[in-house]
Amino acid sequence: MSPTRRSRVAIVLATALATALTACSSGGDGGGTTPGGATGTQDAVDAALRDGGEITYWSWTPSAKAQVEAFQKEFPNVKVNYVNAGTGNDHYTKLQNAIKAGSGAPDVAQVEYQALPQFALTGSLVDLGQYGFQAFEGDYTPSTWNSVKVGGGLFGLPQDSGPMALFYNKALFDQHGITVPKTWDEYVEAARKLHAADPTKYITNDTGDAGFATSMIWQAGGKPFTTDGKSVKIDLQDEGAKKWTSAWDHLVEEKLVSSIPGWTDAWYKALGDGTIATLPTGAWMPGVMESSVPGGAGKWAVAPMPTYDGGKPVTAENGGSTQSVLKQSAKPALAAAFVRWLNNGNGIKPFLASGGFPATKADLDSTAFKDKASPYFGGQQINQVLTAAAGQVVPGWSYLPYQLYANTVFNDTVGKSYTQATGLDPGLTDWQKALVDYGNQQGFTVNG
Repeated sequence: MSPTRRSRVAIVLATALATALTACSSGGDGGGTTPGGATGTQDAVDAALRDGGEITYWSWTPSAKAQVEAFQKEFPNVKVNYVNAGTGNDHYTKLQNAIKAGSGAPDVAQVEYQALPQFALTGSLVDLGQYGFQAFEGDYTPSTWNSVKVGGGLFGLPQDSGPMALFYNKALFDQHGITVPKTWDEYVEAARKLHAADPTKYITNDTGDAGFATSMIWQAGGKPFTTDGKSVKIDLQDEGAKKWTSAWDHLVEEKLVSSIPGWTDAWYKALGDGTIATLPTGAWMPGVMESSVPGGAGKWAVAPMPTYDGGKPVTAENGGSTQSVLKQSAKPALAAAFVRWLNNGNGIKPFLASGGFPATKADLDSTAFKDKASPYFGGQQINQVLTAAAGQVVPGWSYLPYQLYANTVFNDTVGKSYTQATGLDPGLTDWQKALVDYGNQQGFTVNG
């Protein structure tokens, strides 16, 4: 995203957040009324599903259209108007604008875990706890369930998860005699060995990405963001952040990471031809590689994330999303029924068929899922590694209540470390200052 575009997005998000914080009250129940007066049970949801009606659903996910079609086939008395309003900031900007205008928002919207606090804490979403959805907690991995709980409310059911693993080009590693690293120190040494053997090859690419950085701090045990109501604390120099930068600084300062931006044609090509040798990323990556990196077929493999001490594997989430019911919905119970079907019903089947990585324990534990061999990954049963990672996520992580804004200004602060090939700590300090100043301007009390 260009600096100009980033600035426009940041302004839109800042205006919407400030407006929402002013409008919302701290004592609301987050949900409004339920049909038939049922509170705390799923009776109202079941009744709404029987009565039927029409709702609108915004999503960008590959499975969305198939899921809507399957839902309407199962429940022909419900019409779901599916809209792809864009991805990433385009989606959120349109959603924020509709919330600010007081009309035009969908009944149900796809929301990434990192973005959920920004919408939930400003009173824009229905608390699904009023429909008894807390009963589903045991169906999901702890990390994803924690991601849909905000400020004591429940604002979705987890759809997918992104426990991180190390995707690596096994053919390239074998060619250069590189052992799969079990620690981040070994990862740095592998980066040096690879680049020395072939200066056109890099251990990975990194030009400065907020989502990757926060996931890496999470994996290192960091907890830089804590929120209690409107009180926010930010510490991007905590032990976890320092642990991550102590390893990653070597890669940045020694120019051992490629400067090819992610999600570009050049990036896909580099993954296919070996220019980029590894990706520490989420469990959703196999589907991306299979569809967009044909040149890597048969070359890649998956291993647990390296750790800092070589001990028990630990990891973090990278990505993942839910569906939330908007306060503007005229049919919140029916919208909640759709969310329940998507993520705790038959909607999971088309999601898995599209290559999604589930958050539901039953699907993760399925022998058919875990033991499926992947031709792309040389026949490896990669889901054995990935499902194990889903149970190894470091607990206790939380995002900022304005994480979307935070991500837009990451490159203005930490990004400079990458362009100048310098240590990351000064950039993190600058990012922290920017986030403290912004949060205080938006009505939070922020310490950092």
